[in-house]
Formats: sequence, structure tokens, C-alpha cells
Amino acid sequence: MITKDFSKLEKQLSLKFKNKDLLIQAFVHRSFLNENPKLKVSHNERLEFLGDAILEQVVTEYLFQTYPKKSEGELTSLRAALVNAKMLARTAKNLGFDDFLLLSQGEIKETGKARQYILANTLEAFIGSLYLDQGLKVCNSFIEKHLIKELDRIIEQGLFRDAKSVFQEQAQERLSITPSYKVLKEQGPDHAKHFVIGVFLGKDLVAEGDGSSKQEAEEEAAKKALKTKAW
Repeated sequence: MITKDFSKLEKQLSLKFKNKDLLIQAFVHRSFLNENPKLKVSHNERLEFLGDAILEQVVTEYLFQTYPKKSEGELTSLRAALVNAKMLARTAKNLGFDDFLLLSQGEIKETGKARQYILANTLEAFIGSLYLDQGLKVCNSFIEKHLIKELDRIIEQGLFRDAKSVFQEQAQERLSITPSYKVLKEQGPDHAKHFVIGVFLGKDLVAEGDGSSKQEAEEEAAKKALKTKAW
């Protein structure tokens, strides 16, 4: 049973969905269906898949048009800083998505990183539902208004310089060694994988990181390694 009033969210976002089920589906976590099997809408994972692709397309095109002098590597770093889970979760939280998540009783209690992943995935699912309901132009406006606006801060604070790149530069400069990354642990079902990855300098394990993707776990490991080495 759904007790959330999604018309409030529409009002907050100044949007009006033609298909309300699409809007609701964007907020349905797989766990919610286990406790509500008669729900007439499915979970949000397919919408998340679609929204992820649209988000990448819109951000890529914006960066390409806005920064004609930046290299492919610089544009890739800026895009990564804009569409990573942390930034997406922060945006979703600012939009009030936390109040509309449809989760199982167990998932409701989850906080920290687990909630961050759910919020990030929900934002991608919402973009997917918005695209299906109102098309690319509206999606474009939504993404520019709520996410791309963070670009100035990202550039100003150097947030586009990912920890993996910085750690590699420092390791090569100081020790003439290129860091390597190895999966130390992998668990969970396919739709909710969790990885623990170690970053090594030669045979020495410097730090471990965890995340819902190998890329995220490697980035976390590199951040910790920079702290460990005081670089």
C-alpha cells in the first residue's frame, strides 16, 4: 500500500506527470515489492537503467558544447564528478526524495552509504520516468537546473580530480611505482553487488575501499591510501 502523496513532490519540482504510475515506480525499491506483492507497479531498476543513459547523454553533450578547449580526459573527469553516486544522492536529498522512497521495513532503517546508493539510483530512475512521460527536452531542463548547476563548485574546488588519478601521479612521482587494484571480497546478488578492493604498491597493501561497483571501491581505496601515505 502506498501512503505517500506524490502530488506534493510534483508541486515541489514544478512538474506534472501525465502517467502517475511512472512517477511512483521511480521510487519503488525492489525490497518494497517483497512486502507489497499486490502493488500494481514494478520496482525502479529498469527505469534506473534508462535514466543512467539519459543522464550521461545530457551531461556529456552539455560539457562538450560548453568547454570546447577541454581535452577528452578533462571532460571525462568532469562528467564523473557530476554523475557519481555521492553527487546524485546529494541532489536527490536536496530535492526531498528521501521523503518519498518506498522501501521495506528493513531498508527504511538503513542509513549512511546504503541510503546514499538508494537515493542515487532513485534519481536515475526518476530521470528515466521523466523522459518516458515528458521527453528529452524536459529531462534536459531538469538535469541542468538541479545537477549541472554544481559544475562551478566542482571546478572551483577541484572535485573533478579523482583520487585514483592523484594517487597514481603521487606514487609514480615519489616511488616510481604504478598502483594496482585487486578485488579482496565480492558479495551480494547481481542487482546489489558489494565489492571490497585493495590498492597495492608492489606487493604492499596500502588501503582497502568498498562500494557497489568496482570503480567506486577503487576510488574509495585510493582516497584512503592518500590519507595513509599523507600525500
